[in-house]
Amino acid sequence: MTTSSSERGVSLGMPELPAPTYPDDVRTRLETDAREIIARYPDSRSALLPLLHLVQSQEGHVTRTGMQFCADVLNLTTAEVTAVATFYTMYRRRPSGDYQVGVCTNTLCAVMGGDAIFESLQEHLGVGNGGTTEDGKVTLEHIECNAACDFAPVVMVNWEFFDNQTPASAKRLVDDLIEGRPVEPTRGAPLCTFKETARILAGFPDERPGAVEASGGAGPASLVGLRLARGEAAPARVVHPRDGGPHDAPQDRAVHHPSPTEHLSSHDAPQDTSASDPAHPAGPTAEEGE
Repeated sequence: MTTSSSERGVSLGMPELPAPTYPDDVRTRLETDAREIIARYPDSRSALLPLLHLVQSQEGHVTRTGMQFCADVLNLTTAEVTAVATFYTMYRRRPSGDYQVGVCTNTLCAVMGGDAIFESLQEHLGVGNGGTTEDGKVTLEHIECNAACDFAPVVMVNWEFFDNQTPASAKRLVDDLIEGRPVEPTRGAPLCTFKETARILAGFPDERPGAVEASGGAGPASLVGLRLARGEAAPARVVHPRDGGPHDAPQDRAVHHPSPTEHLSSHDAPQDTSASDPAHPAGPTAEEGE
């Protein structure tokens, strides 16, 4: 017995219908913004990346309509635009939530608890990687690196940092996002929606009062090496080994006791086990060199 190609779900190679166009008022507004973006570059083609953020700010992801718009205003083919939009993971290709929650599962974050955070959020939210909650509030994904290893494990929401997370704190975070409660990043500007973030990434100013001033910079743990290079080293801080054994400070060195206002990396605190695998010790259980 044979089955037809349609029954097997095989495409017959029929051409895809043209992308629908934006409503006239939306297209007029986007064209005005696009002209401003293109004017920043000597070669209009260089404006493609911010233009993709611009169309993403319209619908929350890069649609076929958005890619056709970029191709039209830059005199490119849709194939050229698609090649770029599909290469970078910062461009979403399907509808997503108001808040993009990215859990770093790269090596350091993973062993510090990132894997456990990601697994607990999948169970807590009832979605898989790249999935969005039914209310459209949160999209969960694992990402390769947040470039903040000194604050591992790190979670980002719409590209803002939430450092030194645990499964419990991450679940509180997404619950607050879903319920609309105020959420403040560890570092950086106040949160806004993913569409608003996309417009800022397109190069338009963040007009929220105080947002730019709050953007700040690197955290203290990230700047330790720079301070050392400048001769600005703080008093030595002696940290007990993770096995909890005795550790006496040298008599000629003061022990630094961090104040509650200091934002230290989770690496600075003794941890008996890895959050991602409580059954096994985290890191060496003996002094270095033994």
